[in-house]
Formats: sequence, structure tokens, C-alpha cells
Amino acid sequence: MALFIVKHQHSAETCPAGDPQIAPMLAQHVSKAGAQPFGVEIHGEGVVDGGHTLYLIVDAPDQQTVSEYMTPFGQMGSVEVLPASSCEQVVARAAC
Repeated sequence: MALFIVKHQHSAETCPAGDPQIAPMLAQHVSKAGAQPFGVEIHGEGVVDGGHTLYLIVDAPDQQTVSEYMTPFGQMGSVEVLPASSCEQVVARAAC
């Protein structure tokens, strides 16, 4: 498994949080149980208050798996999947 940071952004107009049908589905999708069938393990998630930006820290077999998992969010805005390392790994290799 490899570590990734995911950044999803959408506009206020496309914000799914207020949609009574979409919001619960997306909340389930970003739960640990919801991610597991996709081969994605969520370590953490958070939304920037008022910023319409979601960040996830996940483990997955590869970047394509994460991109496919994030498909529902791509319908509302942008999705970036960034390869990442733990702080411990960065220190061990002495380079970011």
C-alpha cells in the first residue's frame, strides 16, 4: 500500500453538503467502511470550514485506485491525488 493525500475542491454553488440526497451518500463514501470495498484505507479526513475543500490521507495500492474511488467528487469539482510519505519516512531518507 502507498500513502496519498487527496484534495477535493468545489464551488459554493456545487457544494454537496446541503443536498439531502447527495450529502449522506458522500459522507458514507468517505467513511472507513465506505472506502474499504475500493481498496482504500482512510487515515484521516477534514473539510476546511467555509473553504469548500476536503482533504483525505489514505493508503491504497496505487494512485489510479484512489482516483477511481474519488470519482463521485469529481462530478462536483476538482480532485488531486498526490503521492505522499510519512514524516518518519521523510526523515529516514533525509529528503522530502
